[in-house]
Amino acid sequence: MTDVILYDYWRSSSAYRVRIGLNLIGIPYRSVPVDLATGAQRDPAHLQTNPQGLVPVLEIDGLRLTQSLAILEYLDETRQAGFLPAHPADRARARALAHAVAMEIQPVCNLRVAQHAVSLGGGATLEGWMRHFITLGFQGLEPMLTGDSPFSHGPTPGLADLCLVPQVYNARRWGLDLTPFPRIAAIAARMEALPDVAAAHPDRVKPGA
Repeated sequence: MTDVILYDYWRSSSAYRVRIGLNLIGIPYRSVPVDLATGAQRDPAHLQTNPQGLVPVLEIDGLRLTQSLAILEYLDETRQAGFLPAHPADRARARALAHAVAMEIQPVCNLRVAQHAVSLGGGATLEGWMRHFITLGFQGLEPMLTGDSPFSHGPTPGLADLCLVPQVYNARRWGLDLTPFPRIAAIAARMEALPDVAAAHPDRVKPGA
């Protein structure tokens, strides 16, 4: 049995990007499901694993790592994954693209945030909230994806692509039309065609799949 453990929820964007990263590197892992829909992240046992009550958590190399971008950068640094380029200027751009998704779009579209906003009234709906903020985020991200490389930054999948795929999944889930975002859609399609990326898809890892 592998000694690498991923505390995971099948629909979590953050966990999804870590699953992609592990698959691309070829690191086998054991998944421990944490059902966010039932509040399992607040169970005392999980809070001992991650006091934030979040997923993912990755146990690897005798460490217990949290926060998906920190996990992916650790894997990049220890496994020479190539998720970030070597040159500092290129690394800054690659990080900016990743952060545009993981630190701008995802937090406001986190389900607990969106559900709280809807609960305050004012006519907001969950679907409308998600489509509004994902659209705003994609409107900023699309023109940042300049150049003719097949992926967000360079010829191979990188940190930004690992963030982009789950966000595109969420966009489709909430009925967002990707036609105005051809570069985003094209990069996501290339990523999704890779077997290691396809294997991380929520429909492939959800309970009972």
